[in-house]
Amino acid sequence: MIVGIPKEIKKNENRISLTPFGAEELIKSGNSVLIEKSAGNASGFSDQDYIDSGASIVSSPKEIYSNSDMIVKVKEPIGEELNLIKEDQIVFTFFHFAASETLTKGMIDNGSISIAYETVQKKNGELPLLVPMSEVAGRMAVQNGAKCLEANMGGKGKLLSGVPGVEPATVTILGGGVVGANAAKLAAGLGAKVNILDINPERLRYLNDIMPSNVFTLYSNSHNISELLPKTDLLIGAVLIVGAKAPNLVTKDMLKYMGEKSVIVDVAVDQGGCVETCKPTTHEKPTYEIEGITHYCVANMPGAVPYTSTLALSNSTFKYIYKLANNDLKENLSSLDELRSGVNIYKGHVTHKAVAESFNLKYSSLTSVL
Repeated sequence: MIVGIPKEIKKNENRISLTPFGAEELIKSGNSVLIEKSAGNASGFSDQDYIDSGASIVSSPKEIYSNSDMIVKVKEPIGEELNLIKEDQIVFTFFHFAASETLTKGMIDNGSISIAYETVQKKNGELPLLVPMSEVAGRMAVQNGAKCLEANMGGKGKLLSGVPGVEPATVTILGGGVVGANAAKLAAGLGAKVNILDINPERLRYLNDIMPSNVFTLYSNSHNISELLPKTDLLIGAVLIVGAKAPNLVTKDMLKYMGEKSVIVDVAVDQGGCVETCKPTTHEKPTYEIEGITHYCVANMPGAVPYTSTLALSNSTFKYIYKLANNDLKENLSSLDELRSGVNIYKGHVTHKAVAESFNLKYSSLTSVL
């Protein structure tokens, strides 16, 4: 198989989807790897690193797309990329289809096979390719939220940890999954008072057992959220519904409960956000203010630490890339439930129920279209 690695063109995306080590392993097993010129530079991997691994460097994205059987990316195709994707070509990346009707219909129309990192799911419910970036995003949410609480950033002028004789800040986290747990771990480690909410009682029991004594678990409902908002200095949105748009747990009207110059960091903004007033921002202009509340809604926080993020993501994605490159696709999809769940669109057919429901599209089971 010819595996193509284009340079990411989405704003502030500095990661690359395959390391030189990964390229070397694919080539050893009889595949060819095409890397777009300078695609790995921002992640700390030079063109020479890839050449040394046996990969070929090409100068344009058109060469990548026209000559590859499988495209492996980090973020969803945008703009002209949608027109470069060929019929029957495998595209393996983060898609987050529910957040974009244009992307969804574009991938249906080009007749390719869309396998989404974020919906590859094990039998136990674990999302192995979402975990590493969720770990990064959860930790960065606290890091960036703490910065936004500083007075020079428009915040309350409050140190997250407090100091002896001065109380710490209060952090409230909506969602107890990987993002929420990592945010809670870091915030608690800094000394903040942390509230973490979830709708799964078993998850709350688990978090209650493993978290330090300054983390408090609560069942997530509108009453508990409204009760906590007046006491919250930093609110972190960390809710995920696999393949679907995030629910709005905090409405614009509920902002009135929060103190002026409080901070909201919505990690779920990639999937529509769980705070109604959140909209995607960039690293250059990461914040805006509504009702006196600072909103930090960078849609791709892990992209700001591309070296760490590239390695963390590749550690998880490579085994799937290797299987896709070295085995018949239908055989892979028949034998690997994890990859089956990752197929959102197959040659014009929507094969993930949540994606179909997001835009009232016809759903087809993967079995029926293979």
